[in-house]
Amino acid sequence: MPKRSSRGKQGPEDVNEIAFRVAKQAMGEGPKDWKDGKNPAAVALGRLGGLKGGKARAAKLSANERSEIARRAAMARWSKRR
Repeated sequence: MPKRSSRGKQGPEDVNEIAFRVAKQAMGEGPKDWKDGKNPAAVALGRLGGLKGGKARAAKLSANERSEIARRAAMARWSKRR
């Protein structure tokens, strides 16, 4: 039976992943104190790039290209409502 997405992440399903996690904990190499297992420095760098990306893309698009993208987005939004 597939895992329900509404219940959130229950943990690794694979036996090998569970064994790896248990072995690391036994050797004293438990998980870091990072929230959700993510490195805060890497998250900050990724967010920085993401914040720059939209503005950089918009700056290099012409007015006609931006208009076309907006038109397609509006059509996609309105086509889902029927």
